[in-house]
Amino acid sequence: MARPRRDKTPSTAPNKQRLSHFAVKNLQPRERPYTVWDSLQRGFAIVVQPSGHTAWKAVYSHHGRPRWYHIADASKVGLADARKLAARIMLQVAGGSDPQAARRAERSADSFEELATRYRKYSERKNKSWKQADALVRKHLLPRWAKLPAPDITRTDVKALIASIDAPITANQVLASASAIFSWANKQDIPGLTVNPCHGVERNKTTRRERVLSDNEVPLFWSAFDAAGLEGVALKAILLCGQRPGEIANMRTEHIESNWWSMPGGVIPALNWPGTKNGQSHRVFLPAPLQQIIADMDTTGRVFADVATDQMSKVMRAICKQLNVARLTPHDLRRTHGSTITGLGFGRDAMNRIQNHREGGIADVYDQHQYAEENQRIMEAVAAKIFSLINPSPLNVLPFQKAVSA
Repeated sequence: MARPRRDKTPSTAPNKQRLSHFAVKNLQPRERPYTVWDSLQRGFAIVVQPSGHTAWKAVYSHHGRPRWYHIADASKVGLADARKLAARIMLQVAGGSDPQAARRAERSADSFEELATRYRKYSERKNKSWKQADALVRKHLLPRWAKLPAPDITRTDVKALIASIDAPITANQVLASASAIFSWANKQDIPGLTVNPCHGVERNKTTRRERVLSDNEVPLFWSAFDAAGLEGVALKAILLCGQRPGEIANMRTEHIESNWWSMPGGVIPALNWPGTKNGQSHRVFLPAPLQQIIADMDTTGRVFADVATDQMSKVMRAICKQLNVARLTPHDLRRTHGSTITGLGFGRDAMNRIQNHREGGIADVYDQHQYAEENQRIMEAVAAKIFSLINPSPLNVLPFQKAVSA
């Protein structure tokens, strides 16, 4: 006798017959879903919904509980193929497997989009340049890989994607971003993900970038900065100070005292200070023209308000197009400052010291103030050189009007 339903209404006896193409074709929908069992293949059935939709099922028991394994839509897979698939499922069950659980585990594996999202949350805390990498992921990786299970992405997929990017440098950056995601994921014990498919994919050969402002370009760009709003003022600061664009964008008056800018190496969340790139505290003298720029800003806290590095890059691209000159980035202004230091005969060590290119170690701690007088002289000489190109007349040096205690 058939077991009653949960709502206590009586159930009918199992509808069991040898399924055939003709029998399946003539199944009609009813008020309730119903199941027709195949008498030929054990555990094989077709379920008919009130809507008329039909689906093949393999039904088995695991630890005393029934498992309904969806094989396929009956309108897309024929009877003979469905019966073979059901036989394979039952063979796995006989071997002690639980195909339904295995399928759930496979479906729960992270898609690449989910993986990228988790990595972004991680890199926000660990990587100061995460925004640039995330932008590359969104533009180049997600459109092609978003819905793919991460473990299914192969080296062939990586090569094809990288080959589709025309700009060699961008392709290399995308490859590095993808590799960072997979390398991190391999440490998270994600099911099925055991290798980094980016390993072994060759990077594009690129020429070393050594773009700096020529003497003739300095006055042209300085004039263009005048018309570029707050971003233009920040770009002037990079050229005069030689520090990294991200550090200039986040310059704070709390860190300026007696015309010296002291940058904490670590992140200070309360001040939204990102820390220096190499994590080392750094102290740099502000030449008189930059002192005047900061004084004219008449602000407390973040000197350049909401300026961001991507905004400065956008302004630089527009200026290069306007002046019809080769591409120049905000970082190239920093490179121009460094090249001016060496061009004035102060040497590479001085450039590295002022631009915070240091290897680290206990000596750096004790050298914070050792070169103060020399560094100040270098910064003033570089500013004088820049202004001699902008305006051949004598530089009107203005004192810094506002000193803010740290």
